[in-house]
Amino acid sequence: MWWDRYWRRFMRDMERDFEELERMMDRMFKAFEGEAEIRGPYVYGFSITVGPDGKPIVRRFGNVKPPVVEEAGYREPFVDVIVDNKANEVRVIAEIPGVTKDKIDVEVTEKLVKIRAENDDRKYRTQVDLPVEVDPKSAKARYNNGILEITLTPKQPIKEEGTKIKVD
Repeated sequence: MWWDRYWRRFMRDMERDFEELERMMDRMFKAFEGEAEIRGPYVYGFSITVGPDGKPIVRRFGNVKPPVVEEAGYREPFVDVIVDNKANEVRVIAEIPGVTKDKIDVEVTEKLVKIRAENDDRKYRTQVDLPVEVDPKSAKARYNNGILEITLTPKQPIKEEGTKIKVD
């Protein structure tokens, strides 16, 4: 009868769908355990909101693990380096939530910035290579709501790179 064929086909399709679902779940759990290689697209990001107590709340998302420093429980903070041609300055911005400013150590040389911060349960450490040579004595650091901003003056004025070309 047509009903029997329909029912068998329906059950066969359901079984195939459940097998595919099981394979997907296996891949997902292996990825969480670090056993599987994640194939693109690669997604990684975070969102920052301010909680009712005024402290920042950082949430991560994506299929790529965050950068981690493997040494003694230290994490590598998110860091951005901005070269401002107009203001003739270099800014290093690091996200190190959960520490107080008296627990932050910053060292500056002409070519790099070292940041280390420790609280009871959070430890951060990173070393940032600078795109231009700076005057270490010009360094100024400010920490507010989990964001450390270091402002540096370059040894030589920053020139805009690139050449204008005519578009045909």
